[in-house]
Amino acid sequence: MTYTGEVKVGGPADVHELKDLMITKIAVGPMDNNAYLLRCRATDEQLLIDAANEAGTLLGMIGDDGIASVVTTHQHGDHWQALAEVVAATGARTYAGREDAPGIPVPTDVPVSDGDVITVGRVELTARHLVGHTPGSIALVYDDPHGHPHVFTGDCLFPGGVGNTRKDPKAFASLIHDVETKIFDMLPDETWVYPGHGNDTTLGAERPHLPEWHARGW
Repeated sequence: MTYTGEVKVGGPADVHELKDLMITKIAVGPMDNNAYLLRCRATDEQLLIDAANEAGTLLGMIGDDGIASVVTTHQHGDHWQALAEVVAATGARTYAGREDAPGIPVPTDVPVSDGDVITVGRVELTARHLVGHTPGSIALVYDDPHGHPHVFTGDCLFPGGVGNTRKDPKAFASLIHDVETKIFDMLPDETWVYPGHGNDTTLGAERPHLPEWHARGW
């Protein structure tokens, strides 16, 4: 089956099979949050991005192999509702952006700064600190050596725009600056984008609209 990234709460997960990494996407909770399970093909180690809700659903997706790590993309409550239960069940290390960690009620084992590398087995993910949606939001970039990059953007980049900055001009200016300089300027059009809610996109699909986003201010 071809991966589309189109998932619905209560529906099946979708699996993006890469040469070194398997990415399983599922939608959970009343705010249609996306959670992503990454599995290193060489070692079978697993990492979860955003234990957002429905701990039972997430643990069922994780399976008997467990997870070594769980990354929370930012401090907003809809992205960590299942974190305590998932960590209690798996013993996973917790990662979050350094500035957002105090706002997450589950202790963060590893505070993350811009440029830090998080590993899942032999696969490396590079964190990018994006300020504006929250002070410590992070995106994770997987630069696939066999193909194009993949980036997990939390609530900082979606199809059609950057994340919500609550009509704060300074927050919007900060977020679009960071998204442009750390994501669009660094990665090619083929880069696949996995957001915190809704469907996936690519940087190529969104890049032509950057001037519109600047003009409208959100």
